[in-house]
Amino acid sequence: METDSIECITSLDGTDEDEIQQNPHHHLHQQFPPKSSHGNGVVSSTILPSTTRVHELLECPVCTNSMYPPIYQCHNGHTLCSTCKTRVHNRCPTCRQELGDIRCLALEKVAESLELPCKYFSLGCPEIFPYYSKLKHEAICNFRPYGCPYAGSECSVTGDIPFLVAHLRDDHKVDMHSGCTFNHRYVKSNPREVENATWMLTVFHCFGQYFCLHFEAFQLGMAPVYMAFLRFMGDEMEARNYSYSLEVGGNGRKLIWEGTPRSIRDSHRKVRDSHDGLIIQRNMALFFSGGDRKELKLRVTGRIWKEQQNPDGGACIPNLCS
Repeated sequence: METDSIECITSLDGTDEDEIQQNPHHHLHQQFPPKSSHGNGVVSSTILPSTTRVHELLECPVCTNSMYPPIYQCHNGHTLCSTCKTRVHNRCPTCRQELGDIRCLALEKVAESLELPCKYFSLGCPEIFPYYSKLKHEAICNFRPYGCPYAGSECSVTGDIPFLVAHLRDDHKVDMHSGCTFNHRYVKSNPREVENATWMLTVFHCFGQYFCLHFEAFQLGMAPVYMAFLRFMGDEMEARNYSYSLEVGGNGRKLIWEGTPRSIRDSHRKVRDSHDGLIIQRNMALFFSGGDRKELKLRVTGRIWKEQQNPDGGACIPNLCS
């Protein structure tokens, strides 16, 4: 991947251009603990000690996850989940006796009577669910931590938005800018090498929110393309309150893209593979670059605005950032 041969020169809100050199990849293997910015909605005080003890009984001794039917037990009454039953080769991990196919129906019935808080209650989720509904909710809970939106490596860090912003700045050395308009000039010395995606990420702060601007090159079928798109650092419902435009051009021609930023709940690859952004064929990009077409020189401009509900007609009207 040609990470050292592409640079981004940025100009914000009509100011002079600043040179930004693309940073090398930072592969992070350490898991950072998520930080909570919520102090409300903690429902741990509603958990009775007896409920907590029963919940502990429903914890698989092998994987330590909560057990769901079918729950198996050995002849001595030791339990484990159906997933781990195959892992231990049908031997009880506690007493080493053969497991067989004995279901622990009593524990399954007890689980049906339990109501437990969402595991993200410490992050602000106030909901309490029946035991068998809890897992489904947690998969889509709005309070669950976000994954790191950095696209250059498989980063496993999770956390709330303020934590991830600091993580992007300090650990991935991502460029941070304030303002709702931008003017980037992407320069690459060898634009014909796009077998591995060449990526860049810039974070913008406007309207009190954070947005991730991605720019990269990759193969779309047999055709090499460049793509730029915006992601919102928040949930999908919040992302729908904003719109953005991207424009690229040269030699008297230009391409314009307008859309809604995707939430970082959607992975970078999912957004890219759905082609939800400004896509520029390589030949067109080199035409925009001018010269002898041996060097990529793309200028991408854009802006972010907030959609406001018109109290009279009900239609959305743009609220531009000053």
